[in-house]
Amino acid sequence: MRALELLNYLAALDDDGNLTDLGAVMAEFPLDPQLAKMLIASCNHNCSNEILSITAMLLTKQIPLAVCVRDATKLVGCGLPPLLHYLVPQCFVRPNEAKKAADDAKMRFAHIDGDHLTLLNVYHAFKQNSEDPQWCYDNFVNYRSLKSGDNVRQQLSRIMDRFNLKRTSTDFTSKDYYINIRKALVTGFFMQVAHLERTGHYLTIKDNQVVQLHPSTCLDHKPEWVIYNEFVLTTKNYIRTVTDIKPEWLLKLSPQYYDLINFPQCEAKRQLELLQAKMETRQYQEGF
Repeated sequence: MRALELLNYLAALDDDGNLTDLGAVMAEFPLDPQLAKMLIASCNHNCSNEILSITAMLLTKQIPLAVCVRDATKLVGCGLPPLLHYLVPQCFVRPNEAKKAADDAKMRFAHIDGDHLTLLNVYHAFKQNSEDPQWCYDNFVNYRSLKSGDNVRQQLSRIMDRFNLKRTSTDFTSKDYYINIRKALVTGFFMQVAHLERTGHYLTIKDNQVVQLHPSTCLDHKPEWVIYNEFVLTTKNYIRTVTDIKPEWLLKLSPQYYDLINFPQCEAKRQLELLQAKMETRQYQEGF
C-alpha cells in the first residue's frame, strides 16, 4: 500500500483512489511521482528552471523501480521495499590514478547546502562552458551523462510548455534563490527525510531507520534535517544525494504527512512539536 499512500500524500489521488487534476498532469511526465510533483510545484516557488535542471541530472537511462504515476498502482502488493528508489547518475568521474585531483575538482562544484545544488552547479558550469568535452575531461565530470541530462531537460521542458507550466527563476542575487529551490525539493521528497539524533547518526522519519550520510556527499557538516534521494544498503545504511532543509518547511508544505498527532514517538517528533507551537505564536507569524 506504500505506493498508493505516496500518491495520496502527493495529492495525486483523491480519497476514492482517482487521479486528481494534479495527478493527471503528473502522469504525463515520464518520471517518478515525487519528481513529477516537485517539478510542477517548482512553478509556485519561482524556480522551475533550476528544478528542471536538477531533475534531469538525477535521471538515468536505466528504468527505475517506480517509473511514473500512471504505473505506480502496479507496485501495490509486489513486495518492493518501503521506499521508492531510482538511480542517480555518476556525473562525477574518479579514476584510480587521479582520485585526489578528481575529489578536488568535485569540491569546486560543491554547494554548502548539499548534493542537489551541487548537481545544479555542475549543469550550469557545463552550459557556461559551451558543453565542451575537454572541459568535462579537465574537471572530472562525465560528458555523456551531462549531454543525456541536457536532452532529458529539453524533453521535460516541452511537456511543461504543453501544460502551460511557466519556466521561471528567482533572481540569482536574491537570498531566496537557493531557499526556493530547496523548498521545491521538499514538495516532492518530504517522505524521504532524516533527522540528526544526539548519537550522531541520522534516523529516517517515520520508518526510524538508523542511517549515515553517504561518503560521496558534498556536505562538509551534518545538518539537523535533510532530504535524500536514495537509501543505500551495504554493510551500513546510507542515505545518498542529500540536501539541508528547514523543519518548518515540512510543516508548512506537507501538513497532511506531518500530522504530529499520528506521528511515531521519536526525537524528531518532539522537535517538530516545539517548532509547531512556536509557529503558532503571534510573534512568529508576524515575522519575528
